[in-house]
Amino acid sequence: MTDHALLLVNLGSPASTSVADVRSYLNQFLMDPYVIDLPWPVRRLLVSLILIKRPEQSAHAYASIWWEEGSPLVVLSRRLQQQMTAQWSHGPVELAMRYGEPSIETVLTRLASQGIRKVTLAPLYPQFADSTVTTVVEEARRVLREKKLDLPLAILQPFYDQPEYLDALVASAKPHLQQDYDHLLFSFHGLPERHLQKLNPGHTFDGATDCCANAPAQVRATCYRGQCFSVARDFAARMGLPEDKWSVAFQSRLGRAKWIEPYTEARLETLAQQGVKKLLVMCPAFVADCIETLEEIGDRGLEQFREAGGEELVLVPCLNDDPQWAKALNALCEKAPGSL
Repeated sequence: MTDHALLLVNLGSPASTSVADVRSYLNQFLMDPYVIDLPWPVRRLLVSLILIKRPEQSAHAYASIWWEEGSPLVVLSRRLQQQMTAQWSHGPVELAMRYGEPSIETVLTRLASQGIRKVTLAPLYPQFADSTVTTVVEEARRVLREKKLDLPLAILQPFYDQPEYLDALVASAKPHLQQDYDHLLFSFHGLPERHLQKLNPGHTFDGATDCCANAPAQVRATCYRGQCFSVARDFAARMGLPEDKWSVAFQSRLGRAKWIEPYTEARLETLAQQGVKKLLVMCPAFVADCIETLEEIGDRGLEQFREAGGEELVLVPCLNDDPQWAKALNALCEKAPGSL
């Protein structure tokens, strides 16, 4: 059977590092109600204020990490797509971006016109969040509904606790952890606390501890923060790391809302002040390196760590197009609910 496509979906990227392209991208991203979950008029006002200065700042950041082939996120996602083409035997493997190009709408419309009869949709996010997984799934459903496309969807669920994913993550990072280092920091993308509390009212967040350590399964299923701690804990167990050798933090805050803690910026300073000289940083909320890993951690994080007294910060690459990751992803997609 060659009429069952696999559609990989990542976050997206501006078309270029020009201020105009960055502004257009940020506007689409920030106006998503799953990203800024405020009423439309309030969201429009807030985003308009953000777009006064942020595009120029972000354009400079993108320019500092841009590759000759284009956006690292898009280039690496394309490379993964090529790896997956050799793995997925049921039909074509396509790539779409939630924001920017190629859009989910463009790719699904093309697949339907090519006679594809089924699509396995694979949001490339290990942990669950409305602002990542839900928005991808809902956008795909919107396209099918509004374009009247007859394309049944199988959907890859968050895979943060799946052995295939964890084994690939350990294998890709192992060479870095076999060298001398003082501490490993897992830096995950942050979220406003209200995003998590909306899904689980009354859920509490206590400093640097795992908020879901004793939570029931239905809470853990939608608690992004708890799933991040789960990844770090499972990784550390597989690598045999003692508890004082690693920690978890959250990066990329935006605006004045209360975000999940501990914050990466504060953790970098604390670790340096505690005498950590060589720090490894992994970013397992991402499967492909991007501005949040390469610029925010690799450049600004390094500068901050050194200013606080540290010496060396080594950014451990994301899974990117690692062959074992491609095999793991294929296995996960094969067993996605309703996939085969």
